[in-house]
Amino acid sequence: MATFPAYPTHPGAPGGAPPAGPPRHPHWWQRWGRLPARGPRAWGRVRYGALTILLALAGLVILALVRRQTGTEGFLVGLGLAVLPVPLLLAAFRWLDRVEPGPWRNLLFAFAWGACAAALIAIVANSFATRWIATATADPSSADTLGATVIAPIVEESAKATAVLLVFLFRRRDFTGIVDGVVIAGVTATGFAFTENILYLGTAFGTDQLSGEHGLASVTAATFFVRVVMAPFAHPLFTVFTGIGFGIAALSAERRRLRRFLLPPAGLLLAMGMHAMWNGSSSFGEYGFFAVYGAFMVPAFGLLTFLVIWTRQRELRTVRAELPAYAVAGWLTPPEPYVLGSMRARRLARRYAAHHFGRAAARSVARYEACATSLAFLRHRGRSGRAGADFVVRERELLHELWRRREVARPSLAYAARVTAPAVPVPPPRPAYGPGYGPGYGPGYGYGYGYVPLQPSPRDGRPYPDPTAARPVYGPYRP
Repeated sequence: MATFPAYPTHPGAPGGAPPAGPPRHPHWWQRWGRLPARGPRAWGRVRYGALTILLALAGLVILALVRRQTGTEGFLVGLGLAVLPVPLLLAAFRWLDRVEPGPWRNLLFAFAWGACAAALIAIVANSFATRWIATATADPSSADTLGATVIAPIVEESAKATAVLLVFLFRRRDFTGIVDGVVIAGVTATGFAFTENILYLGTAFGTDQLSGEHGLASVTAATFFVRVVMAPFAHPLFTVFTGIGFGIAALSAERRRLRRFLLPPAGLLLAMGMHAMWNGSSSFGEYGFFAVYGAFMVPAFGLLTFLVIWTRQRELRTVRAELPAYAVAGWLTPPEPYVLGSMRARRLARRYAAHHFGRAAARSVARYEACATSLAFLRHRGRSGRAGADFVVRERELLHELWRRREVARPSLAYAARVTAPAVPVPPPRPAYGPGYGPGYGPGYGYGYGYVPLQPSPRDGRPYPDPTAARPVYGPYRP
């Protein structure tokens, strides 16, 4: 376990200046064997290229399979209907990730894996297992039911969980808590549901073409209502349990190995159980689907929504609690911990930068906010005994990124601090007591309880406050 300084070094102190360039910390998979001296970046490009090719091939194969099963017209209809909930789901997961936004390439990989690789694995494995069960039992009806309630949840959730596992292992710096697990799992499941909805809606359209059904009584309308209107969140809801397991494992200290290894499989098993219950709801009777939907799906969705929003607010409180140490050390200005711990203030800072300095400045401010948030989380893990061996290296990288962008970011953050600083009313001045014995309420002698009028002070020559003047608005971060 790494140790870290009790207080950050001042940027002007010896050894505290930012490095000439961000130092790189080799990950464990970059040290496998004795690779030729091409550098980790070259091998990283090779890995990314190979992964892109594999996902592209999986996408072409899944495209051919879905088109062969639904037909060209059914494929186009299914595509047009299945794409409708995708922007809303992606926007919701991106909103959850706004406190410490992860790289777009992670989200792109997760969606592509769900839509291409996981969907291909599910189609091939489910078809093979269902046919094998039907042949072995000579009962196709039971084989379909068993395939939907047992085989499909195991295969599909395992395929989707692979994307979360890959990001957890190979993009560990971007996977630091529950929100990251929820976002990666949810985006992966959104991609998977997108491809699956194309298949189901396209097949339903082909069935309607053969039977001549149209309008609200058609199979296409019923399938659209169930999969897109009522339960567009079904697959994301299942896989989010796996993401939560990986997220809690990421928050666990390295010495708690049992928790780190058991929580992800536990989340996966819970996802499989929810998936199996949802798929088997149609076999629970005439109203089994609605019973499962109302008794399990909706409450689980509400509970998970509350959990992730609470976790998001907790992350903002962590930012406000950890960054003042860097402000005292000189890396940040005093208002910045408050601004960076408020989503409204951060949004105002980006808008101010875009309006006065251009879009490039707004992107620089957004990057500044993300690095400061990562720095706060890193220090929180260090104080909790959960820092990795690269704590010092990672801290210097983040401080370097902040220092590079301070000239553009600080004016915008200062403006946001002035706008969003909390207003605290100033109490009225204490009543003035005269030395006399009369009941006077004026400037003379007596037990006067009125305000003393404006006049020079006998001690320092400054006037007393005018009681008729407007009370000043208190802003703790006003310059």
